[in-house]
Amino acid sequence: MKLWELEVYKISREISKESWIIHKRLGWQIKKIIGDQWIRSVDSVSANIAEGWGRFHFLDKNKFNYNARGSLYESLDWTDKLFERGEITKEEFDFLMSKLKFCLKKLNSYINSTKSQVNKNK
Repeated sequence: MKLWELEVYKISREISKESWIIHKRLGWQIKKIIGDQWIRSVDSVSANIAEGWGRFHFLDKNKFNYNARGSLYESLDWTDKLFERGEITKEEFDFLMSKLKFCLKKLNSYINSTKSQVNKNK
């Protein structure tokens, strides 16, 4: 399997694409205060999955998967704040939160499957 075929990676890239569309339209002050941190956390999810994918040892892979999960939670927080502050619409908020939560479920499954590979190699 190739990285870009991994479902959790594909979902995280889709979230990045949708988030970037929103980020581009934010005013400079909102980008500076919240938008840049938000887009970094969103982009960090797929970047950490990719870095973990390239690691040989299963425990090393999961170190980056855990980083991706942390970035996912950070993305949920920033997305909530963007909505709370009136910077994204209810439809954008609902779409992003749904995708982020679905990605979290897939990432947790991926982490668990990687853990099971560790146990098989003992």
